[in-house]
Amino acid sequence: MNQPSFSFLGLGLIGGSIAKALKAAYPKCHIRAYDSREETLGLAQSEGIADEIFPILDESSGSKLCRSDYLFLCAPVSHNNENLLLIRPFLHPNLVLTDVGSVKTGIHEQIRRLGLEANFIGGHPMAGSERIGYQNSKASLLENAYYILTPAEGVLEEKVKRYAALIRDMGALPLCLDYRQHDFVTAAVSHLPHIIASSLVNLVKDTDSEDGIMKMIAAGGFKDITRIASSSTIMWQQICMTNSVNISDLLGRYITSLQKIRDGIDRMDSKQLYSFFDNARSYRESFIDSSSGPIKKTYTIHVEIPDEAGSLAAVATLLALNQINIKNIGITHNRESQDGVLRIEFHEPDAIGQAVRLLENRGYSVFPK
Repeated sequence: MNQPSFSFLGLGLIGGSIAKALKAAYPKCHIRAYDSREETLGLAQSEGIADEIFPILDESSGSKLCRSDYLFLCAPVSHNNENLLLIRPFLHPNLVLTDVGSVKTGIHEQIRRLGLEANFIGGHPMAGSERIGYQNSKASLLENAYYILTPAEGVLEEKVKRYAALIRDMGALPLCLDYRQHDFVTAAVSHLPHIIASSLVNLVKDTDSEDGIMKMIAAGGFKDITRIASSSTIMWQQICMTNSVNISDLLGRYITSLQKIRDGIDRMDSKQLYSFFDNARSYRESFIDSSSGPIKKTYTIHVEIPDEAGSLAAVATLLALNQINIKNIGITHNRESQDGVLRIEFHEPDAIGQAVRLLENRGYSVFPK
């Protein structure tokens, strides 16, 4: 059976991860890639991901890139419009044209102006990393992540179904939305959190003492909630400028909610405070309890280990020798203890009991999540 062919205009973190996931799903597929960074193209070719590379996008390379079954627009949003104008004459009727941007209104409006609605299915993989660039891309980035599709009016349903099947083959979860609904939803669950994380980091920076005591003692909770503030500055600047109406609307609602909780604190209103935290806790737990929810339940323990070389390796080896599979392991820094603390995550809940019994029998102190 003939495997599909793919073209990429831009091969950064997301484009590279999609390309790698496609190569994993379709080992014999043909991938053509354009990127302005020759070192990126060289790396993609040396890894066996890109079969044809193009360091310049012009009429010659554009016509070759459009020979594929799918063409992914993965360049920065500001470059998509000019790239569309260049490749427009070479698009064939069966080609699926898509993008990976986290804001959809602008690209859909441009697609409508150019008369390309029969080709276009907007795409947004709900996955990412604070690290950027092809060198940090990986096929597993898309695993079990929602991949939102926003089909243009006029695109054939058969194309949408074919693209959705492709996404499932990459290990992601396709979800079709109207592009306007997409932009409002992602403003709430993706764009606003990045603004909040960055504003919290800036608040600490601006209010910290000269000796940096806040920065020094910032523990797990602060680091977890602000991790995404390390993401691409340019990308988030562009997102705020292209989804400004939705972000401003939701930011206003969020500011109102903060003012309400501040008033409750000022009044020492214990009932309001309890309700505030309890409602948030209950709703977030519903994400974890739902099998289709975005936050998957984790099976985790904490283990105190002596602060000496080889301690982490000793615990990992002990579990491995007893056929207990570890999903993730790392050192936390938010306990006031002379010893270190390991956070160990397992794939299955049954592994917790086995691990706790084994470690406690060896003299380790084990704590629940």
